[in-house]
Amino acid sequence: MSKFHYYYKNKAHYTNLLSQKIKSFFWKVRNYISAHWWNIEIEEGCKFNGKTIFNKIQETNIRIGNNCTFNSSHSSNLIGVYSPCMLSTIARGAKIEIGNNCGFSGTVIGAGLNIKIGNNVRCGANTLITDSDWHTDDYRTGEDKPVIIEDNVWLGYGVKVLKGVRIGKNSLIGANSVVTKDIPANVVAVGNPCRIIKEITPQDKNIGK
Repeated sequence: MSKFHYYYKNKAHYTNLLSQKIKSFFWKVRNYISAHWWNIEIEEGCKFNGKTIFNKIQETNIRIGNNCTFNSSHSSNLIGVYSPCMLSTIARGAKIEIGNNCGFSGTVIGAGLNIKIGNNVRCGANTLITDSDWHTDDYRTGEDKPVIIEDNVWLGYGVKVLKGVRIGKNSLIGANSVVTKDIPANVVAVGNPCRIIKEITPQDKNIGK
């Protein structure tokens, strides 16, 4: 089969790849401008598919590391993205810190105090990370409590990480889990509320190599 016939046969695929590259360049420029407009610290090499929503109030800080990816359009993740990525500070003094090489798909991050995300963290589609109950004018809400997600954590589809939680490095949180308490390093945890079901061993890490 000639190259011409090969490319013609796969025209939809290659047309889509070209379209994605063009849109990716546009959204990268658009979102870097938006980040700087909001006075957000953003390092080099970040990629954007669709418009990421930034909302940063006075006397707060948002920092994004190198080579992070933000999927915000409905088709940017084939499992389905229901809303754009959103990074917000909702109280003075709040801080969001994101490390290098992290990936987000329709992820909402809202900080009233302090959210720290390490390097190589993967956040599946439609995930939520927050350190606050948000409705602070309601007497039933409690104090904001910091959230820490260590290096190489993977949050599955639809995971909710709530205030006062620390997730240890290399751990995986299963789809649709609600994390309300600390999760140690090197485990698989699932459920609502999220519970440990398995330890990740060195042998597990070698599977597929």
